[in-house]
Amino acid sequence: MQGPALRLIPGHCLPARVNVAAKLQELGISLPPPLAPVASYLPVVVSGNLAFVSGQIARKGEHVILKGKVGDALSVEQGAQAAREATLAGLASLHAEGLLDRIARVVKVTGYVASAPNFAEQSKVVNGASDLLVQIWGDAGKHARAAVGVTALPLGASVEIEFVVELE
Repeated sequence: MQGPALRLIPGHCLPARVNVAAKLQELGISLPPPLAPVASYLPVVVSGNLAFVSGQIARKGEHVILKGKVGDALSVEQGAQAAREATLAGLASLHAEGLLDRIARVVKVTGYVASAPNFAEQSKVVNGASDLLVQIWGDAGKHARAAVGVTALPLGASVEIEFVVELE
């Protein structure tokens, strides 16, 4: 059983803010360049103290990587890597908007997994995103989450990740 939810009590502080650039360097991670949207949407929308990151897929430059259905063309581990890469793309979008160092905590992650018939390990795939966020923000990286199996994703992607963060 997991521990209690991270609750914010009026008058109490959030966990200490993370120096994201230093943490990424410590982890040996570099953010990819942010990509321009391919349709009529914004990569990030801020409303109040929340930033909503649009769905991201795993790419290297302009090319989609780790394409196909998890449980068929891709293993769970490859799907988790796609989730991690998609999350890094979302963090790059936040960085491009000057928001990365304002993140107080991760609120919600939704992962969509292109799944082979009868594949039921979407939660293990989306762990690729969740684990990365916890590596960077510690307890403030723990979040509410959904892992959803779908028939197909844009551009043949195996995983799409969207998330919401709270800003200071």
